Amino acid sequence: MTVETLFLDYAVEKLEQLMSRIEICLGMLTEEQIWFRRHGNENAIGNLLLHLSGNVQQWIVSSLGDQPDHRDRNSEFDTQGGLAAVELAARLRKTLERAVSTVSGLTPERLARTYEIQTYRVSGVEAVFHVVEHFSYHTGQIIFATKSFTGGDLGFYKHLKNAEATEQVP
Repeated sequence: MTVETLFLDYAVEKLEQLMSRIEICLGMLTEEQIWFRRHGNENAIGNLLLHLSGNVQQWIVSSLGDQPDHRDRNSEFDTQGGLAAVELAARLRKTLERAVSTVSGLTPERLARTYEIQTYRVSGVEAVFHVVEHFSYHTGQIIFATKSFTGGDLGFYKHLKNAEATEQVP
């Protein structure tokens, strides 16, 4: 197995894991909670989902996948409702599936190539790394907001609690 394969496989695995966590969060929230903003300068969970979809589309599907880029970044943050959780999840899931297909087909040459994305000149490796890091960052925000709204444990690490309990038994 090559370093490129290890990197790309892990990137896909991590994006899929984060997407499933977002879907769990969305299943616990009302539409009002998804579009709630305490202050005008905050982003609602719905905005973060639109933003993630736009970012993944632009950085991976359009740039690394040589597809047209029609991103309207401002609308990702200006939207204040009108899309239900199922629509938001479906949009992000569809974009993620396109990205996974693109990432899975990247060659060492494409990873080493330089791309201009937004105003940045980055390698394919940097673009993939950026998307995983960016997706993770906003997933953390969505998880935090979900915990704040629900007061519940989302159960992402319950396997560790069970393992710790087993280890402590004499």
